[in-house]
Amino acid sequence: MWPRADSRPEPRQAAVIDVGSNSVRLVIYRIDGRALWTVFNEKALAGLGRDLPATGRLSQPGVETAMTALRRFRTLLDGWPPGDITAAATAAVREAADGPAFLRRVKAETGFDVRVLSGEEEARYAALGVLAGDPSAQGVVGDLGGSSLELIRLNGVGGSADGATLPLGPFALGAPRALDIDRTWRLVDTALAPMTHRFKAREFHAVGGAWRNLALLHMQLADYPLHVAHQYEMSRADAVQLVRFVERQSKSSLERIEGVSKKRFDTLPYSALVLEALIERLGVERVVISAYGVREGMLLESMAPEVRRQDPLIAGCEALTAVRGLSPELGGALEAWLTPAFQTLKPAFDERDPVLLAAACRLADLGARLHPDHRADIAFEQVLRAPIAGMSHPERAFLACTAFSRHSSSTTPPQAGTVSRILTGERRQRARALGSAIRLGCDLSGRNPRLLEKSALALKGDRLVLTAAPGWEDMLLGEQVAKRAQTVAQALKRKLELS
Repeated sequence: MWPRADSRPEPRQAAVIDVGSNSVRLVIYRIDGRALWTVFNEKALAGLGRDLPATGRLSQPGVETAMTALRRFRTLLDGWPPGDITAAATAAVREAADGPAFLRRVKAETGFDVRVLSGEEEARYAALGVLAGDPSAQGVVGDLGGSSLELIRLNGVGGSADGATLPLGPFALGAPRALDIDRTWRLVDTALAPMTHRFKAREFHAVGGAWRNLALLHMQLADYPLHVAHQYEMSRADAVQLVRFVERQSKSSLERIEGVSKKRFDTLPYSALVLEALIERLGVERVVISAYGVREGMLLESMAPEVRRQDPLIAGCEALTAVRGLSPELGGALEAWLTPAFQTLKPAFDERDPVLLAAACRLADLGARLHPDHRADIAFEQVLRAPIAGMSHPERAFLACTAFSRHSSSTTPPQAGTVSRILTGERRQRARALGSAIRLGCDLSGRNPRLLEKSALALKGDRLVLTAAPGWEDMLLGEQVAKRAQTVAQALKRKLELS
């Protein structure tokens, strides 16, 4: 069992200003326990590091663009407590001769105290960011910015170690000039050669806007139906095919490809080449895209230890329904009520089954304030595309189908074609069973968590057995409940027994 809803810290807001080598960005988050919600996101592609390799200094047009953006951010954050604002700068400001002068100007004109992250700190926060989005992540994290690449190995437990920073960002390699593949490959391969043994890994977690754009392009080319970058996965073969395609495109060719950010035409081929070199050098078999990075890593570090240990998927589902729901204790009570039956089934997601059951139960009240004729479809769409961390794309589709079946007896969810491409038939059937069981629990109890304690649901051989405590039979096992229980039994391919 996971922590009760009423044990979560009070929600708060936090603003992170990220002064990077390519972009200057303000992101405002709502932090609800372990769950992070992006409520505002604005960036300016200043290109501070564009001239750094040639001059050792920040780009002057970039400085002016950055200052304009930072002055606007100061206005947007007027009245905020200083403790709720974090400002950090990375490689370009760290390495430029005029970086300190730039920071003094930022302080004078905006009042922001910008912390300059070392390469090791940047790598560590990138790893923490990946873990914020997927606590079970294994392998190596690569965070590609405009001027540098940070590499760090995950230990998969909740921390990270063994980080390095390399001058392999697009600007450091020659962007915005057209990519010279042979010359750039030699530069990148020479820099990575000493890192081969240190960072060899089958799984590579790609952090940074350039690699997210590559993933979105791959979705477009593959006609992939779920356009959610976070936790999008590419096999080695697919990733290599994609990056080699991008490397060989001219700027004019990239401009004609739908799905490519127009502001990344100059740097995307360089980013693709670096990813290819990493795949080859490190023996990568799977590339996983993380929408979380340094900013989210800094926020994770600021959380209390007991909050950091929470599962982000369960926390996110709980937070998603907290504003709309009727009972904050309902999710945990449903989890306790359903676990004895569902834990006896053959796992659909191996060791992830208990987490997904807990998360699905936290979504039970998602449609409470929606129109009853449309709540099933709306709940499906909300879960499928919700900005919640800690789940793979198949798990996302599974929870969306579960939320649909929580509110509908239909066996066909919305976007059936999308679902069938992402979920196996067995997992679709399990989602229907779990959603129907949550519906049963809600109807039996009238969403009163205490009433669930007066009944039990169990699987005994080929039977689904629903029992009520002595003296509670008439109050709990009525016609409506029997109808809901029969739907669950059918989904589980069992005979129903009421007692």
